[in-house]
Amino acid sequence: MSKAIIIGGGVIGLFSAYYLRKSGWEVEIVEQGDLSDNCSFGNAGMITPSHFVPLAAPGMVEQGIRWMFDSKSPFYVRPSLNPELISWGLKFIKSATKKHVERSARPLTDISVLSKQLYLEFAADSKLEFGIEDKGILMLFKTAKMVEEEQHLAAEAADLGLDAQYLSPEQCSELQPGINLDIAGAVHYHCDAHLYPNQLMRVLVKYLQEQGVNIHRNTRIDHIDHQIGKITGLRSSDKEFKGDAYVIATGSWSPAVARLTGIKVPLMPGKGYSFMVPQDEAKRMTIPSILCEARVAVTPMNGSIRYGGTMEVGKINQQINMNRVRGIVESVPKYFPDFKPSLPAEKDIWYGFRPVSPDGMPYIGLSAKYSNLAVATGHAMIGLSLGPATGKLIAEVLSGEATSVDMEAYRVERFG
Repeated sequence: MSKAIIIGGGVIGLFSAYYLRKSGWEVEIVEQGDLSDNCSFGNAGMITPSHFVPLAAPGMVEQGIRWMFDSKSPFYVRPSLNPELISWGLKFIKSATKKHVERSARPLTDISVLSKQLYLEFAADSKLEFGIEDKGILMLFKTAKMVEEEQHLAAEAADLGLDAQYLSPEQCSELQPGINLDIAGAVHYHCDAHLYPNQLMRVLVKYLQEQGVNIHRNTRIDHIDHQIGKITGLRSSDKEFKGDAYVIATGSWSPAVARLTGIKVPLMPGKGYSFMVPQDEAKRMTIPSILCEARVAVTPMNGSIRYGGTMEVGKINQQINMNRVRGIVESVPKYFPDFKPSLPAEKDIWYGFRPVSPDGMPYIGLSAKYSNLAVATGHAMIGLSLGPATGKLIAEVLSGEATSVDMEAYRVERFG
């Protein structure tokens, strides 16, 4: 039996372990934390085939510059002379073109549709409960400019084979009676779904351990042994790991881990925040929403509502920017007049670091330098959404099988 060592215990690493184990591999996971909290836990829990436009898109550079002067803005690049940030920024600017968006739409759609299908299969096959609901997602908007943009995107979605329906404010209200809305309209992406991330992570870890996957917690890899064309082992401060294949799935920490092998994986951490508020039974939300102008996600889960948003690109740090959280809080009543969440205490605010590639596309596949090294990172805001598909693709490439979707757009060394 071949053995795979996965570095990283987030949703990408766990689903890579799931599909490798399903394919007959012996699997070990090496995780620097204790698996009680990482970027996979606090996200909005959305499964989003609707997200076929990469972050690197026309207008994002100009918009990002304007937002840099607003402490509550949804997107912020922290100014720095950090060479990695400068290099990332130049690549981002080069990627933010109409041609890149057009070229990326089909790969993002294909992997997202596959991932949703795999989530539904996983829920049925494993009999695990993690709050998955196939009700779609509502894109809510208030301005004439956003009406035009979202109608255009809905038409593009239809061309890609996605189920998207434009709704008037009245039609939108009929979907969730009792919830007051102040919007110009909405698009209901029936192709989307949502789940409860905290529960998913807990049950997935337990399931993998029951299937014989060995998980090493609080273990940081300090050295990766390699020869020409092959990884030969991993070392932490007190352990050694040997396998036939290795996977780097360490999210925002991936560049540092990849450097141990001599390869470059350009990405920057994008800090996001979220917090939970109990549901009002009289005004019960059942369908998640994205507040388009505010770039805020609102998701019903586990009897509560999770509010989340912001993309703060910069070095990893443990500081909570309360103005960013305040921006989330203040945006909600503009769309839901009866929803007025209070600014949460710092102890009740979750934050995590999304791994953002310069072109907004994930890195998935084998390294060109090492025949037994796969990389799975750079998923930005859609890591949880693409978890199952990424894991399946990693299992396929390491097993030498034909892949479920074309992999060229996710090539690991596409930046050289």
